[in-house]
Amino acid sequence: MSASAQHSDRSKLPSSMANLERNNKILLDLVRQPGNNLCADCGVPEPDWASYTLGVFVCLNCSGMHRNLPAVSKVKSIRLDHWDDSLVEFMQERGNSAAKAIFEKCVPAFFYRPQQKDCVVLRDQWIRAKYERREFTEEDNYFLQAYNSDLFESTLWKKGKDNKQFLKRIFLLSRKDFTLRYFIKEDSKVPKAVISMKNLNAVFQPEKIGHAHGLQISYLEDERMRNLFVYHTNGQTVVSFFNAIRATRFAYLLKKHPTLRDNDLIPQITTLCLKEGYMEKTGPTQREPFKKRWFTLCSMNRKLLYFKSPLDATELGAVFIGTEDHGYSVSESSSRGMRGGRWHRGITFETPGRQFVFMCEQEQDQKEWMEAFRKVISQPMTPEDYANCKTHVIFKH
Repeated sequence: MSASAQHSDRSKLPSSMANLERNNKILLDLVRQPGNNLCADCGVPEPDWASYTLGVFVCLNCSGMHRNLPAVSKVKSIRLDHWDDSLVEFMQERGNSAAKAIFEKCVPAFFYRPQQKDCVVLRDQWIRAKYERREFTEEDNYFLQAYNSDLFESTLWKKGKDNKQFLKRIFLLSRKDFTLRYFIKEDSKVPKAVISMKNLNAVFQPEKIGHAHGLQISYLEDERMRNLFVYHTNGQTVVSFFNAIRATRFAYLLKKHPTLRDNDLIPQITTLCLKEGYMEKTGPTQREPFKKRWFTLCSMNRKLLYFKSPLDATELGAVFIGTEDHGYSVSESSSRGMRGGRWHRGITFETPGRQFVFMCEQEQDQKEWMEAFRKVISQPMTPEDYANCKTHVIFKH
C-alpha cells in the first residue's frame, strides 16, 4: 500500500469514530424523551434497544421477541452497536409515540395490553399482533370483527376434572346471551357446561398448569368457585380466545352498567389474584392437625379460597374478607401450642364469626400473605360486597 493510501485510511478513522459517538449520543438523547423513555411494547422504563425498521425503542426482553420477526423488525443496541446516519435519522423521524399512532391506532378497549411481568405468550402475541399481523392499523378489520362477533369458537385442550389428562374440547363464546359453553365432541348438540359471563374470570397461569400457553378460567357455580384449565399449542389461538373472552365480558359489563365509563369497566373485565400458594391450616378449635392446602386470595370478590391442590376443579372452602370496621383483621402469630404443623411462620386472621390460623413455610411468604390480606381489608366494601358476605362458605378442614 502506498504512503498516500495509508494516510487516507488514517484520516478516515477519526471521522468514523466521531460519527459513531455523535450517533450514539443522538440515540441516548432520543431515548430520554417522553414516549421513548418507556419500552414501546411493555412499558418498562429506560429501554436500551431499538427496532430500526419500525422506529421504536424497546427493552431487552421485548427486543428478543422482535428478533423472532426478522421480516418485520430488526434490532440493535443503542449503546453497543454501530448506527449508520440513515438509521439514526429514521429513529428521529419515528420514535415510540409516532409508531403507536400507526400500530396501535385502533386497539379495542377490551384488548389486553401486556406489561413487563406478564407471561411470554401474552407479550409475544401482543408484539406479533401489532407489527406482524397489523391488527390495529385499520388496514384489515378481520381480527376486530372476529373478536366482536356474536359467536367465537375455539378448540382447546382442557384438563379432566378428576385426572391430569388434557382432552380436546370445543369452546363457544356467545354475545347473544353472554355465556361460554364447552362441548365434548364436535357434533355434540348439548354442551357439557354453560357458564355465565357474570362471574367469569380468565388469567394465564403457565407455571401452575405446566404449559407455556396455560389459561385458567374461573366462575361461580352454586356459590362455589369452579376452575377450568386449558391450553393450545399455538400461542395466537389461545391469546385470541383470551381476548375474545375479554370482549364478551366487556360487552356484558357495558350492558349491566350503561352509565359507567370504559376506564371504570376495563379493570373489571379480567383480574389477577392478589396472592396464591401453599399454606398450612388447622380446624376451628385450633387443636386439629395442620394440613397443607393451596390458597387463592382475590380482591375483586374479597374471598380467600382454598383447594387441596393447585389444579383442583372446585374449591373446598372459602371465607369472605370484610373491612376492619366490620371486625376483620390479620396479624402474625406463633406456632407454639399448635399440633402437627411443619411450618412456623404463622398468620392469625380474625373474622366476626371465627379466628383462622395459617402457617407459611418462609418469612417472605408470610409477609406477602399479610400484605395481601391487609390490602383487601383496607378496601371499602361495595353494595355487591355486602350481598356476597351473606353467602360466604366457611372453611371445611
